[in-house]
Amino acid sequence: MINRAYLIMNLKEEILLTQKLIRFETVNPPGNEKQIAEFIGEMLISHGFNVKYPKLSENRWHVVAERGVTQEFSPIVLSGHLDVVPLSSKKWNEVPFNGEIKDGKIFGRGSSDMKSGVAAIICAAIQIFKEQPPKKGIRIFLTADEETGCYGANNLRSKKYNIGNASGLIVAEPTANIPVTGHKGGLFINASTCGVAAHSSMPHKGENAIYKAAKAILNLEKFEFKVEEDKLLGLPTLNVGTIKGGTNFNSVPDSAEFTIDVRSTKKLSNADALQMLKDKLGEEITLEPFVDLNACYTDETNVFVQSVYDACKSEGIESKLPASVPYLTDASVIQPWYDNVPTVILGPGQPEQAHQTDEFCYVNKIEQAVKIYKNIINKWELI
Repeated sequence: MINRAYLIMNLKEEILLTQKLIRFETVNPPGNEKQIAEFIGEMLISHGFNVKYPKLSENRWHVVAERGVTQEFSPIVLSGHLDVVPLSSKKWNEVPFNGEIKDGKIFGRGSSDMKSGVAAIICAAIQIFKEQPPKKGIRIFLTADEETGCYGANNLRSKKYNIGNASGLIVAEPTANIPVTGHKGGLFINASTCGVAAHSSMPHKGENAIYKAAKAILNLEKFEFKVEEDKLLGLPTLNVGTIKGGTNFNSVPDSAEFTIDVRSTKKLSNADALQMLKDKLGEEITLEPFVDLNACYTDETNVFVQSVYDACKSEGIESKLPASVPYLTDASVIQPWYDNVPTVILGPGQPEQAHQTDEFCYVNKIEQAVKIYKNIINKWELI
């Protein structure tokens, strides 16, 4: 008991904050990010930040906080999201919303994706103003409803919310503190087809929509987009994730639908990908995108990227640029919103732990992330 109490007393503020954030159950759906947004906002206000809460809906709030931002300089922007994915069907061995620490790991839903990243950018921003206030200022942008396809940030952008300007963007998604300069885009599509209903004892009098959908899906199983391989992002991918159709077992189904998940690259725009799929599937299949975000990329020779790389190197992180991740992030929305600002994805979470049962993040990675973020801010001040 003495050792355990000593450990708890000596936890750094970023670890304690990660625990507190994990305890907000922001599973999406429904998200309910209002309470965690208010908690974070009040914390930042108490440390001199100006805070606003743009609203996605009554119980779904974003956080936009800034300090030291002036007309003279464009600030660095630190970004993350507040929602987490649902628990998997597999039973957890750990309590999912407690943030317990064992063997140097902090457990809980969102520990890696990405409440540890959110805690680290908050603590780094607070600490830097205590140590050496940055003349360019800092803006923190935390979004609701990211896990469904960056809907929250995209919705805010579509409403023309003014988020100012930026000189560099850090998105604190899980990368194990390895700087990443790009990721694939996401084109998520509802595909549907129609048939003619009939009694199942007389199928010849109907037109089976499930058969149409099945033929379309088989056509997609080995489908390849005829594009050049992207040196950073590789080849685009396609996956059929869900399918449903019909109303009862003894009727010919008159409707069926399935979803298509395309991950695009800089060599394949989402618009071109959609047209290729329409050409392949024909008029029998209706395609309606519900997420449409293009690939994100910043050249590794960019001055901001190089300063981030140097900041990581000074904390013992050796990485080879350029590097990418396959998953989608808010950078797909925020980078073009900021007129293609140089962007790096960098966070303490373990990428392989995202969305997993018994998700965890290494405690030392969170502590390291705070140091890296502070190094990035300090180095960017000198450029």
